[in-house]
Amino acid sequence: MVRFYQLLANNLLANITNFTVWFALTFWIYLETRSVFATGMVAGIYLVLTAATGIWFGSLVDHHRKRTVMLASSAVSFGLYALAFAAYGLAPDGSLSDPYGAPVWILVALVMLGVIAGNIRSIALPTLVTLMIPEERRDKANGLVGMVSGVGFLTTSVISGFLVAWGGMVSTLIFALACTAAAFAHLLFVRLDEDAAAPATPHEHRKVDIAGTIKVIAAVPGLFALIFFATFNNFLGGIFMALMDAYGLSLVKVQTWGLLWGLLSTAFILSGLLISRTGLGRSPLRTLLLVNLISWAVCCVFTLQPSITLLIAGCFVWMFLGPYAEAAEQTTLQKVVPFERQGRVFGFAQSVEQAASPLTAFLIGPLTQFIFIPLMTTGAGAEAIGDWFGRGEDRGIALVFTLAGVAGVIVTLIAFNSSYYRQLARAYAKGEGQAAELGAA
Repeated sequence: MVRFYQLLANNLLANITNFTVWFALTFWIYLETRSVFATGMVAGIYLVLTAATGIWFGSLVDHHRKRTVMLASSAVSFGLYALAFAAYGLAPDGSLSDPYGAPVWILVALVMLGVIAGNIRSIALPTLVTLMIPEERRDKANGLVGMVSGVGFLTTSVISGFLVAWGGMVSTLIFALACTAAAFAHLLFVRLDEDAAAPATPHEHRKVDIAGTIKVIAAVPGLFALIFFATFNNFLGGIFMALMDAYGLSLVKVQTWGLLWGLLSTAFILSGLLISRTGLGRSPLRTLLLVNLISWAVCCVFTLQPSITLLIAGCFVWMFLGPYAEAAEQTTLQKVVPFERQGRVFGFAQSVEQAASPLTAFLIGPLTQFIFIPLMTTGAGAEAIGDWFGRGEDRGIALVFTLAGVAGVIVTLIAFNSSYYRQLARAYAKGEGQAAELGAA
């Protein structure tokens, strides 16, 4: 457990670094360009890269030592952040204020690639939970993983707002370079015994093996349905990634918005601590669907009025329940999927689940800018519901959030009453035998 806690601490530092860069870039580009279109594109680029790399990252995790790929992740991130720092310094004066110019998107691409390189840790860490933690305690360990993410968000949101206000992307990238180097150095001194859990043969060493991964997933009844359910949630979640910062910054200053995200991130910490003490109950799948139902119901109402208080309350509930959903999915996969395939299955799930979000992010920025904002400013929507819902740019964004919440509630109710839910619950109940049988195959 001491080594597991060391890994959690190391991932915390890496998460703080990469989330800070992500938050800061989003804040900075909106403040620099004042373009909702640009913030939507940034979210879309991030999600495209996440979806495109998940399967490959999963194969790297399965075929190499987990500590080695995590070290490589930090090294690659450091190199890309250094290139981004150089690109910022070489950009012509005023060019980074143009949301359609090449310099700003070169900078965005380099920064995003550096952040994406850190995603391999999010695939490696759940497999290390399987390796290091007994089955009966994995749900609680997954809660600790969620708590670490929450601490990262808490620190990140506060730091990023002040970094952008103080020194823009220069201070952000200097911070990223220093912290990435520190995470790499610390991990050099964390030793893991991975010899007993390295099943890949030399013949398999470079195979991504998508077909084999699909076969493993298909052999567990209802597992594809779980992945597709998460995919739909991420389809709607892309809306929030693309528009939340623009909406929040329309209500408060960037420093205040960063501090509020710090406050909101305590929800992750409280949730993770609670899971680490109580677990997820006898049926993690039921827990997953219940928290989704509550989360989407909250999303229907938390932007009904232009109130920062209402927004904070809704986001707190949403973020408190998020670790429950993630821990439930991880606990299910850890039990029903053989260890030697878990990296590829986690990577496949990440790629498929994230594949929907870029479509939303790329579509929702232009749709909000050119349809929903005019609709709620001077259009038919403002005339129909503007008296109680409000009018203006922020109300156009708010309407998108409300419609997304309604769609989420409907789909979650359908999932709750599906045969796939019952099939996967039964597969989880006999998960040990299922995993052993799949591993032998």
